[in-house]
Amino acid sequence: MDLNYKQFFEVMPAYLTILDPDLRIIAANQRFRKDFGEFEGRYCYQINRHRSERCERCPAERSFRDGLRHGLEEQFRNLSGQEVSLLVYTTPIRNEAGEIAAVMKMATDITEIKLLQNQLRQSQERYRQLFEEVPCYMTIQNRDLQIIEANRGFREDFGNVLGSKCYEVYMHRSAECVPCTVKQTFQDGQVHQSEEVVTSRDGQQVNVLVHTAPIRDSEGQIKSVIEMSTNITQIRQLQSQLTSLGLVISSLSHGIKGLLTSLDGGIYLVNSGLGKNNQERVKQGWQMVERNVARIKTMVLDLLYYAKDRDPDLEWIPTLMVAEEVCELMQGKAKEYGIDFQCAFDPGAGHFAVDAKAIRSLLVNLIENALDACRVDKKKNKHQIKIRLQGYPEFVEFEVYDNGIGMDQETRERAFSLFFSSKAGDGTGLGLFISNKIAQAHGGEIKLESELNKGTRVTIQLPRKGPGSKPASPKPL
Repeated sequence: MDLNYKQFFEVMPAYLTILDPDLRIIAANQRFRKDFGEFEGRYCYQINRHRSERCERCPAERSFRDGLRHGLEEQFRNLSGQEVSLLVYTTPIRNEAGEIAAVMKMATDITEIKLLQNQLRQSQERYRQLFEEVPCYMTIQNRDLQIIEANRGFREDFGNVLGSKCYEVYMHRSAECVPCTVKQTFQDGQVHQSEEVVTSRDGQQVNVLVHTAPIRDSEGQIKSVIEMSTNITQIRQLQSQLTSLGLVISSLSHGIKGLLTSLDGGIYLVNSGLGKNNQERVKQGWQMVERNVARIKTMVLDLLYYAKDRDPDLEWIPTLMVAEEVCELMQGKAKEYGIDFQCAFDPGAGHFAVDAKAIRSLLVNLIENALDACRVDKKKNKHQIKIRLQGYPEFVEFEVYDNGIGMDQETRERAFSLFFSSKAGDGTGLGLFISNKIAQAHGGEIKLESELNKGTRVTIQLPRKGPGSKPASPKPL
């Protein structure tokens, strides 16, 4: 077969040119001439790039220099002024003596491919921006529950923890959550949801509504799962406040009902005493009325305390008085459980400005928790609770220690959350929450140290002068 190579050169579906050592075009195929015009006596950089000097990175020049094949991607401008993307390859052409006489330059138009690549990149950038800026926590996890991608919101609150297990980051656990919505999605390919309480890297409790969805490959196989967690903490706080109010009202209503019955009895004695002109009977009935009205007033104030934040009713009182009253109150219960109950108080602890009733409630809650921790601990033969009081120049410090069942990290982090209880059905989840609220209302703080199966130490620091209190002298005993 007689092959006409010149014809192949002409009809090749690419731009073909032959360059001499000065980079002058000495031959060009039909497609090149159509899109870039006539070439006689002109240099490639004049036609391709519309410039008067050689290109900085010229593959043809490199082929002349080293005799090798070279390639790169370039932008050319055709006759109509349109920019075209070309994939350029240069190959040396040798004469009979083996010397490089010319270089053939083949350029394939990849403009449409580049356009698609740019569109794909822009699309990826838009989706990446959406992933980064969406106002929730977004992670992508593999089958081992490792976090392989995380958005900006997640990284800011939980850190850059790529490669870590989700339950280690969210829950600070060493074992998987049960059930796990990510695993459920891997198993059935369906969207799943749950509500969780997670802990940020600065120790903040966050209520999240979790949705998981599969990410599939080109063959339809699930390769990863995306988890979206929406922060609903404010909603839950509002619901918790309403629920808390409902619980308190329900509890107080039973007490008020009994007090109203006693109040009716007192009113009856007053009325009957007046009718019979029996002053002793009137006095007895009026004392009953005053006593029950005072109790009702106290219960209503309690309701207001738990229903909304309020400033504590501060008064200067001896710290020893509060500590001793609480210890005397709780010693009997500790003895009933067979728990060694010890109190160590600094006699020079001085006075502080506090709401006495609230601080008593705080300490009683903490000691009751310590009693429960010892009572349910079956691994030790002897249990002990120690109450300590120490005075410092600017603050007073109480400490409640027990060697009871203790807490793991997840329980420690959630201990002050409303309605969280580690006592199954035996606890309301209000005690530590209210204690923490009381401490904060006084400008103080509670610190919790605990280790599972070893015990718990709770430290309460309260400033001597509560928030907004004016300097005053302690009242004499």
